[in-house]
Amino acid sequence: KRIIILMEIIWLGHSCFRLRSQETVVITDPFPDSIGLAFENRPASVVTVSNNNTNHNHIDDVSGNPKMFSAPGEYEYSGVSVKGVMTPLADPSSREERNVAFTITLDGINICHLGKLATPLTTSIVDELGPVDVLLVPVGGHGLIELNGIQQIMQDFDPKIVIPMQYKTQGLQLDLDPVDAFLTMQSSPDLQNQPRISVTPTNLPPTLTISLLSPQSRAS
Repeated sequence: KRIIILMEIIWLGHSCFRLRSQETVVITDPFPDSIGLAFENRPASVVTVSNNNTNHNHIDDVSGNPKMFSAPGEYEYSGVSVKGVMTPLADPSSREERNVAFTITLDGINICHLGKLATPLTTSIVDELGPVDVLLVPVGGHGLIELNGIQQIMQDFDPKIVIPMQYKTQGLQLDLDPVDAFLTMQSSPDLQNQPRISVTPTNLPPTLTISLLSPQSRAS
């Protein structure tokens, strides 16, 4: 009997996800407890950090001596392929505010984390990051990319699953909008959230599906 390996996606909150395959755990953009959610101590093999903002690069509480990727480039580590591409800088902003989008490949699934994205993506960036099965998009506004820009990126990547992130949730002490406007734009205002999703190359939905995850970190 063939064993189907499920790759699990859990949203810890804000911009932070825990991607778990049979062999490896990847954590994206770990946050400090000061944002209002308790990160607690979480082990990982790989950590990706999209930008230098404290709410995205708090790697101190990630245990397991993980390999960290925070720069553009192509990497292989512990059965994970990671590709980082710098996104266009918003005007006016400095090089310090750069943002790196990452496509992380685990168990044959390509997950693209757009980080603290403020600007639309060029065609060449879309080509570099693709193909994408699961797209993690920041939807909370306040300096993040506008909703119509997100719509364009979703069309460009044509993923099977889109998971919104970086929006106002209970306990989060950051100035962000709730997810409602994004869901309304996707004609799914009544979408129920779930604690996690499990994905395999064979169970990906045939057409674009929005998955709403509930943050799995308790209030700090």
